[in-house]
Amino acid sequence: MELNLFSISCVPKVDVVAVLDPATEAAQRISPLLKVIRDQLELPVAVFVCPETIIDSDSKVPITSYYRFVADPASLSLANPPSAHFSHLPANHVLTLRMDIPEPWDVQQTAGVQDTDNLRCDLQSGCGDRSNGDGQERVDLTSVQYGLKSLLVFGQCFESNGKAPNGLQLTLTAALSLGPNSKDETLVGADVEMDGSLSNTETKGSTPRAYSDTLVMKNAGYWQLRANPGVWYLSIANESKGADLFDFVDGEAPLGKSFGNRAMRTLATSKRIVMNDFVNRGELLVVKRRAGYEDASLFDENERLLSSTDTDEVINVFSLATGHLYERFLKIMMLSVTKRTSTKVKFWLFENFLSPTFKITARAMAERIGCEVEFVTYKWPEWLRNQSEKQRIIWGYKILFLDVLFPLNVKKIIYVDADQVVRGDLKELWDMDLQGAPYGYTPFCTSRESTLGYQFWRDGFWKSHLQGKPYHISALYVVDLENFRRTLVGDQLRSIYQQLSGNPDSLANLDQDLPNYAQHQVPIFSLPQEWLWCESWCSDETKGTAKTIDLCNNPEHKEPKVSMAKRIVSGPLFNESWVELDAEVEMYEQAYFKGQL
Repeated sequence: MELNLFSISCVPKVDVVAVLDPATEAAQRISPLLKVIRDQLELPVAVFVCPETIIDSDSKVPITSYYRFVADPASLSLANPPSAHFSHLPANHVLTLRMDIPEPWDVQQTAGVQDTDNLRCDLQSGCGDRSNGDGQERVDLTSVQYGLKSLLVFGQCFESNGKAPNGLQLTLTAALSLGPNSKDETLVGADVEMDGSLSNTETKGSTPRAYSDTLVMKNAGYWQLRANPGVWYLSIANESKGADLFDFVDGEAPLGKSFGNRAMRTLATSKRIVMNDFVNRGELLVVKRRAGYEDASLFDENERLLSSTDTDEVINVFSLATGHLYERFLKIMMLSVTKRTSTKVKFWLFENFLSPTFKITARAMAERIGCEVEFVTYKWPEWLRNQSEKQRIIWGYKILFLDVLFPLNVKKIIYVDADQVVRGDLKELWDMDLQGAPYGYTPFCTSRESTLGYQFWRDGFWKSHLQGKPYHISALYVVDLENFRRTLVGDQLRSIYQQLSGNPDSLANLDQDLPNYAQHQVPIFSLPQEWLWCESWCSDETKGTAKTIDLCNNPEHKEPKVSMAKRIVSGPLFNESWVELDAEVEMYEQAYFKGQL
């Protein structure tokens, strides 16, 4: 008897139908994906265009950007990298370039000549990276390159009872092994550079090097760490109190809900993480309290975080900038701080918006003038309401992630705006007693009477909300990071931001309005007035005692920043004028490009 078996597979016909309003951001994002579905998957696609027929006079323009989605499977090689091309852009608008990238990717600009914050093409000056050399015809092509600097490993962390252990300190350490055939048998760990060379090597018997560290947020139990492809160990920081209280356990349950009484296997204080692709869907960490610590607090009133490797002789200054003009101001600020401060200074610069040229030349200048520079980054979590305007995104980074932006052994920072010139010794501000507050800000000046009418916080909602408390300016502030982390201020600020940002009319000045609004929950220590002088709000008579000069905009009239700087930072009150500081910065840049630095 012969038995014949036949297998018949039925592949259903798939038709892709899209109904789009063409004047929306969603249509911008889905259109190139529909093209990939049609061309690569060879599926029939039908698009129905349904625009709004009536737009009220009060309605905002629905689309304010030009969008390209890089989704070309044929362009995935070094010889033919994926790219987006914009053509026929308007010549009468200043444009800003911003990347829209997957959450697990840390993408940074690697090459570019033009200022991606101020892209403009006109017939007189042109807009390309180069000309043909005859001074007549120009090649109007601007090229900007981006690279994947690192990957992010992120997720959520909960106790076995479903609560987030907010403030729990996590570290990521390399677990790279070069194997028995390695020429150096003592080498057990290293970073592999793009050219194949090794850096940050570790040997047998050495203490494992923390590649990145962070805190678990109360908000969704979220945590985020930088990593690269390879094997890593995610640990509860050894020197923290969390290492005494918690162990990792295995177990699965709906996020944020109790794991009940089910048996869970203890995994000690570390967990292996393998980064073997470019997609991280989130890691769920479950921790369980050790016996005897069921009711213990993660932070006691006087509990310190990780023991700091910093000393009081190093002052940490935080700043950020975007665009070539503000990068120029930032270097001048760094130079003025270093000249006036009596102890060593280390600058922590937020790198997400900095040009590659600035990063290189800033490091070279720092070596010459005697300060340190380190770049920090963080990725805005998807669960936290995002901002669409680049300036507001920058304002958010300035205030929302202070607890997780710096290494945990950094115990204090002073934020200084890029467009400031410092006249005083920041050591005085560093040593100032904040009287228990997590941070200190300078109140707005009230000595220039002609602009008092522009101070919106003097009446209406703000006057009622502040209840006599001052409204502070965010151009300079000092943060006691140990206190800030211990009292979970970051979680409070993010929660308040999430509540208020749903209303587009709230938080008009995000980085400034948020801490001022939160004063009743998070107290602000008011710094002495001389620590921030701004011509728009402070009288000419008070300029002589000013320890920092901020080039803030005047509400009554507009003046170019460089013109303002040359006018205000000059005369007998200054050891060097702004023009002289600018010339010194230019000298360091030229020395670097000539190979003299």
